[in-house]
Amino acid sequence: MDICPKCGLPIQACMCEEISRTQQKIVISTDKRRFGKIITLISGIEDNNEIKNVAKTLKAKRACGGTIKNKIIELQGNHKKMIKPILVDMGFLAEQIED
Repeated sequence: MDICPKCGLPIQACMCEEISRTQQKIVISTDKRRFGKIITLISGIEDNNEIKNVAKTLKAKRACGGTIKNKIIELQGNHKKMIKPILVDMGFLAEQIED
């Protein structure tokens, strides 16, 4: 039987990922870069594996390019109004997402 290193419970009963997901405060904003290009910034996701999965899903759903810099997801284009419903579908709470 495998034991979770964070909480000490068996892997099947581990709630670490769901607990950490509900304690995060996600902020969605936009920024203007060179030549008037707008990017969408999503910050507040702490786990490295989770931030990679979230970035990959957001890029696929919005059909845009993007990257992760300093634990901030950067998406090319202005997607501010469309990101929140996607994050809610992924399991984040609407109350913890600030646009």
